[in-house]
Amino acid sequence: MRIRSALTAILLSAAPALAQSSFSFSTDQAPRDVVIPAVVPVIFQVLSPGDAPLILRTTTLLNNVWFDAIAPYHTTAVGICSTVARRPAAEHTDTNRNTAIFYASLRLLNSLYPTYVSDWRTMMLSVGLDPDDASTDLSTAVGIGNFTGAAVVAVREQDGMNQLGDRPTDPTEVRTDTGRPYSDYTDYQPVNTPYELAHPGRWQPAIMDNGYGIFRTQQFVTPQYALVLPFSYATPAVFTAPPPIASDPANPSYYRRQVDAVLKASAEMTDRQKMIAELFEDKISSLGFSALFITVSQGMSLEEFVHYDFLTNIAAFDTGIAIWKEKRRFDAVRPFSAIRHVYQDQLVTAWGGPGKGTVDLPANQWQSYLPVADHPEYPSASAAFCAAHAQSSRLYLGSDSLGWSIDVLQGGSRIEPGYTPQSNLTISWATWTEFEQECGMSRFWAGVHFPAAVPAGQAIGHQIGTLAYDYLTAYINGTPP
Repeated sequence: MRIRSALTAILLSAAPALAQSSFSFSTDQAPRDVVIPAVVPVIFQVLSPGDAPLILRTTTLLNNVWFDAIAPYHTTAVGICSTVARRPAAEHTDTNRNTAIFYASLRLLNSLYPTYVSDWRTMMLSVGLDPDDASTDLSTAVGIGNFTGAAVVAVREQDGMNQLGDRPTDPTEVRTDTGRPYSDYTDYQPVNTPYELAHPGRWQPAIMDNGYGIFRTQQFVTPQYALVLPFSYATPAVFTAPPPIASDPANPSYYRRQVDAVLKASAEMTDRQKMIAELFEDKISSLGFSALFITVSQGMSLEEFVHYDFLTNIAAFDTGIAIWKEKRRFDAVRPFSAIRHVYQDQLVTAWGGPGKGTVDLPANQWQSYLPVADHPEYPSASAAFCAAHAQSSRLYLGSDSLGWSIDVLQGGSRIEPGYTPQSNLTISWATWTEFEQECGMSRFWAGVHFPAAVPAGQAIGHQIGTLAYDYLTAYINGTPP
């Protein structure tokens, strides 16, 4: 499945105003019809599909500014990062909500993606708004949008993610330079090198290549995510996973058993499993657009869209903080390292690479179907994200029903273009439970996780999905904690 082509189709089908190049402030929805279509291409230029912490940061903070921007036009809601007096009922119109959303989005996007300022200006001009209007008059939608957007920026530029690159590793150090945005200030160091697995139970950075002679070694992506300010709870310390005992080489029979389970799954992958794995690798096309499907299919209003989409993003974002804390704690080995450790140059039966099907190959040449993620293995972040997304959705919607399906054309794979699937197929999920289960299992099928990482991630995702629902419901009702 060509993920980007699929996204384009969904965006256009969900955004008639965009397709017609005319936006109606009174009837259309700024987030769905203009902002998301403007931001998604930039995300794809800057990030890879698996860069979950940074993708979720973008989508969650966008939803935060949307929520705060329209809170004054709601009967009870109050902002997360801003306090603006409730506007008179006569002003509770989608024209005002959309206007405030555009200006709040502009302020946040200028902060998150400052090298794309011209894109955000174009976005504003495309709907007839002045990107240079910096009014903070809180009696106007423009002023409310600018004010609430700036309020979210003020909190989130210093929320622990090191967006500005100005956090020193040593807290006593006075830093006057501007460092690398999102760089690690926690001084995480892997115990293994990309070239030697000295500690077989611990994470080893992979050596990645593009197939044309360009190589790079991995670094743990944003290990400081574990220290980021969450929305729905005070500290991630309360969320723990059981130790991954099978990844401890002191338990050799368990260690080998989970290695063999991954090899068996690799050898038996079906076209459907491959396409599901590719879908869930991309958090926008899976999490984001399952939510978009719900908002369109259920005819949600602009307010309902913002509330529901923000809820699912909070659930995943806050789950990621807890999962990253556990990933750091266990620092667990990935399947590619463990398989090579157990079997070295012995022949194993598994997927042989793009277009090669199942073959016998030396274990030290084995590769996972999906690219190896640049962080420790346990617990599974994707399984946790999907569990949180599904749990928060069930609570908001009052039902487990989903009914989402995606058509995949023959040869539409990103990993095996022109080869997989061998014929057209349709992937569908009747319920959120099916969605989250196959999301989690896809990480195992594709060789990037051991089986135990899936339920460990899901358990944390379920807990935080419920907390996110309680948290946002309180803000909608005007009774924040």
